[in-house]
Amino acid sequence: MSPVFPMLTVLTMVYYICLRRRARTAARGEMMRSRRVVEPNSRTSPLNAEVVQYAKEVVDFSSHYGSENSMSYTMWNLAGVPNVFPGSGDFTQTAVFRTYGTWWDQCPSASLPFKRTPPHFQSQDYVELTFEQQVYPTAVHVLETYHPGAVIRILACSANPYSPSPPAEVREVSSFFGRWEILWSERPTKVNASQARQFKPCIKQINFPTNLIRLEVNSSLLDYYTELDAVLLHGTKDKPVLSLETSLIDMNDLEDDGCEEKDVCGMDSLNKKLNSTALKEGPSNGYFDKLPYELIQLILNHLTLPDLCRLSQTCRLLNQHCCDPLQYIHLNLQPYWAKLNDTSLEFLQARCALVQWLNLSWTGNRGFISVAGFSRFLMVCGSQLVRLELSCSHFLDETCLEIISEMCPNLQDLNLSSCGKLPPQAFSHIAKLCGLRRLVLYRTKVEIEEYDVIASMIAAKCKKLRTLDLWRCKNITENGIAELASGCPLLEELDLGWCPTLQSSTGCFARLARQLPNLQKLFLTANRSVCDTDIEELASNCIQLRQLDILGTRMVSPASLRKLLESCKDLCLLDVSFCSQIDNRAVLELHVSFPKVFIKKSFTQ
Repeated sequence: MSPVFPMLTVLTMVYYICLRRRARTAARGEMMRSRRVVEPNSRTSPLNAEVVQYAKEVVDFSSHYGSENSMSYTMWNLAGVPNVFPGSGDFTQTAVFRTYGTWWDQCPSASLPFKRTPPHFQSQDYVELTFEQQVYPTAVHVLETYHPGAVIRILACSANPYSPSPPAEVREVSSFFGRWEILWSERPTKVNASQARQFKPCIKQINFPTNLIRLEVNSSLLDYYTELDAVLLHGTKDKPVLSLETSLIDMNDLEDDGCEEKDVCGMDSLNKKLNSTALKEGPSNGYFDKLPYELIQLILNHLTLPDLCRLSQTCRLLNQHCCDPLQYIHLNLQPYWAKLNDTSLEFLQARCALVQWLNLSWTGNRGFISVAGFSRFLMVCGSQLVRLELSCSHFLDETCLEIISEMCPNLQDLNLSSCGKLPPQAFSHIAKLCGLRRLVLYRTKVEIEEYDVIASMIAAKCKKLRTLDLWRCKNITENGIAELASGCPLLEELDLGWCPTLQSSTGCFARLARQLPNLQKLFLTANRSVCDTDIEELASNCIQLRQLDILGTRMVSPASLRKLLESCKDLCLLDVSFCSQIDNRAVLELHVSFPKVFIKKSFTQ
């Protein structure tokens, strides 16, 4: 073959490549010109330039370590530019949630989990942030300054929280209040580092602009409290064009997140179909309908709520089983908070006549559930209720508490934590619930002026009290503690963290140890007066102690802690963070001698 032909082939290929590049350049130029013609008033900045903004405001959250009247360790620190990052360590200027690890699940006050909780839902806390401009998100960066790894879900809402309130005639239309879309989700994972990091998960593109972002966290795998400093939202003002790569189907999405979104989004439509579709008699079910009724019920008991709704549409036999009120004795609706509304409650109403445990935590916010819808549901389904979880349910008002007190005579467990919109006078209705055994009023507007009076009444009326959480009670004194110790001898759990008016010199802590031998958990967090005498009294009298928090004390020595650890064989958590006499060497020596005990020593870097 002549050597000319290979050279011609190469030249032809080069010429072809040049033509293709020129054609692509021309096509892009024409597209840009046509866009400028359509949008003559567009910015002079680069087309679809990325907007980067810090959070403007924290609008909602489930819990925080700090006080409502302070900025230390509160969620409000997430607004604005970072205070600490890229610094690392324990700083009061960060946002810290109330709990971490599995210690709270091991306390006497821990509640049993709900059945039928879908495995993909593992969120324990959340915080919602607003931003100045609505954008199509391209990235969300979370600045974590201490013990990272708690964030497991990031969501975006289509509603603009700064828009005017909707008119009364459209308030029943839930879609007006926006829908939530999951940008990123992952199961809890262990991060083997406590240093600061900029968490930059790969988020998916959505088809609406947003300036409302929600972070959901799970701190169960952390060795200490996670601390968040700021959140950056990256996005474009114009809707991005999906690239070939992002338009491809991710098989993982089909298995996990896709199923999750179907479960959440499809609940209403499934109930509507179930309510309106007449099920016809189908062919023979083989031997399935020969199974005992109880056995079929037991099999269906393993399905999640959306799956139960879907299965109910297959045949009359399964419809009968799926609608049986015995399948809804424990009803956990918290995993479906993003889509649950009045219509959902209405369609579930006929099946929930025997419901005993009901979880509506996080649901109904921004108008999705109305007072009327909630009241109608309880009027039909409240008579058998024993446990009612309503944490962060901001639709609640005084009428709702009145309905609960009237329609739920058997209620024993009521959780109203972080229901900050309830007026103080609304809580008077709780007095009608004579069978209450557990009541959670964390971050509510209960007005208490004299905690010593409350402690005295609890001691007189609640002789069998097992758990009492007085976290951040500002004015309880040694007199109130003395009343509690003498009147409630069965106490197993007592939280007196951040109670500044208590002083060890009055003998109040030593008295607690002598009079409460059943104590399993005692938190004396941030009380600098706790001393060796108090620890030695605990070692002598409270041998069942499992958790002790004495963060911040300056008066406890390693020798007294060794006595405590030798006496309390079941002790599993000992927090000695910021205890000036307990250095790292002392902690290491104690850990070597008592390897089963988690000894936490934190310090600011």
